[in-house]
Amino acid sequence: MAAALGTSPTIVEYFEGEDFYRCGYCKNETGSRSDGMWAHSMTVQDYQALIDRGWRRSGKYVYKPVMNQTCCPQYTIRCQPLHFQPSKSHKKVLKKMFKFLSKGEFSRGNNEEEPMDSQMDDAAVDDFVLKSKLEVQSDHRPLSEDYNKVIESEVKEKEENLEAKETKELNQSHAKREKLGSGEPSSSVRVIPSAPKPGKGADLSKPPCRKAKDIRKERKRQKLILKSQTDKLEGSQVQREPQPFPSEKPKLNQPKSIEDFIFDTLPEDAAHQLEFTRFLCSSPLEAENPPEGPDCGYGSFHQQYWLDGKIIAVGVIDVLPYCVSSVYLYYDPDYSFLSLGVYSALREIAFTRQLHEKTSQLSYYYMGFYIHSCPKMRYKGQYRPSDLLCPETYVWVPIEQCLPALESSKYCRFNQDTKAVDEERVKELGRLRVLYKRTIMPYNIYKKRQKGPSDEAIVQQYADLVGQTCSERMLLFRS
Repeated sequence: MAAALGTSPTIVEYFEGEDFYRCGYCKNETGSRSDGMWAHSMTVQDYQALIDRGWRRSGKYVYKPVMNQTCCPQYTIRCQPLHFQPSKSHKKVLKKMFKFLSKGEFSRGNNEEEPMDSQMDDAAVDDFVLKSKLEVQSDHRPLSEDYNKVIESEVKEKEENLEAKETKELNQSHAKREKLGSGEPSSSVRVIPSAPKPGKGADLSKPPCRKAKDIRKERKRQKLILKSQTDKLEGSQVQREPQPFPSEKPKLNQPKSIEDFIFDTLPEDAAHQLEFTRFLCSSPLEAENPPEGPDCGYGSFHQQYWLDGKIIAVGVIDVLPYCVSSVYLYYDPDYSFLSLGVYSALREIAFTRQLHEKTSQLSYYYMGFYIHSCPKMRYKGQYRPSDLLCPETYVWVPIEQCLPALESSKYCRFNQDTKAVDEERVKELGRLRVLYKRTIMPYNIYKKRQKGPSDEAIVQQYADLVGQTCSERMLLFRS
């Protein structure tokens, strides 16, 4: 897919060498290593090509882990939404949200089995890298200065509760300017006490609780018994009769889709209302809206989650030619009992499926990085089917094939073909495009005009990281 006419070209400033910084996962003070560049502007086509080579953005800073040297290798992971079926734990989160919205009920039980959104963890690491890079100032401007303060604070202190002042600022766009989630349940919320411990509080006069699955099995067994008895009484006459509603039988056994859960109709007297707003936001990505593209166009978007008129979460996504890329999520910790990270990821998967209906090539959901060496980050692999990017040949490999190797080594080449190489490796450095003194020129011309020591080694490193196609499309700024 070519860039739209009138779109500004990608202009990047590459930082020489590799950076050492504190790892946000294993806490090694100097163990994390990455290469990076500052994107003054970037087309969605170029960013799609970059994330398919292991790059990822945080604001206007775009970075790529040095996979064979960093302490916690970060593998790009993508989910296949067209074949996605929610797992048991995913269904539990969706049902919990529906129960809260419809009845106002929620449990204060332990939510550790449903980890919150990994994008928040990624954002914390990315933010540290961003502030460590040569004090380059971003011209990224969110909706308001106060909004930006809240975002930066949440990235740095994701383990701490939002202070009252910050929560007011995050909800500044709301007319009442009320505090973002007091943490106290509203009058319409009924709190379900935790289940009693074994041997305590059970009502022996009532039958023991049974799982819904067991109840369904019992009903099915009783129906089969009843049908068998009827067949014996009516003989062959029953067998000759057509079965009623044969077309509906497969539907009874067909698992519910993610849309069945998310878009289930709430009762008229629902306790709460959850609404969504989506709009373009400032980022290095150049917004495009071609006729054959999705209705929302391509670019970066904020997805706001509003509960009863209060904003409780903001998701940042990039809509690209072949995927929806989840950047990060900010949420009010007062509502962590709703597992907003998992819930937002499921909604973004459903959103990707929706975009695919018009734009057929847009069929993947990128979840950032999968970090097998960090147990709390492994849950991204639960969104199946999913693939990991081979860090050497940049081909996608089903995660099931990658996990055995990752159990024995943090860094792995997933492509089993030992003869396979990076097809995008740079063969002609002279064709790389440079922006020098406001003039676009190929690198071989720039070399003749360049004064001072040669920078060929640095340019070669940059070209190897972005690949031949991007090196010929993007403009490398040289001063």
